[in-house]
Amino acid sequence: QVQLTEVGGGLVQPGGSLRLSCAASGLSFSLYDMNWYRQAPGKERELVATITSFRNTNYAESVKGRFTISRDNAKNTVYLQMNSLRPEDTGVYYCNVRYRGSLYWGQGTQVTVSS
Repeated sequence: QVQLTEVGGGLVQPGGSLRLSCAASGLSFSLYDMNWYRQAPGKERELVATITSFRNTNYAESVKGRFTISRDNAKNTVYLQMNSLRPEDTGVYYCNVRYRGSLYWGQGTQVTVSS
């Protein structure tokens, strides 16, 4: 059973930083691409960042230069470092993996950017 658990959200002022973590279990973590999504109130869930098993990364245009995705295969964990946060970054952040044809999601962690 694949399980994903996100932590690290919170309330931060504009311009601040947060680091999200997603711990994975139930799969050979190093073999799989990992994704971070977010969902703002009243909006659809959107892809924020991807890191492949080869550590190639890709970002949504809205977060390029501000967010960094990384992974620690020894800890089965993927991270999202978020800098220069803006109010429009507010939302629930989820990690995600496609494993044997099925999508798995964590429970999400709330990020609120507000003064």
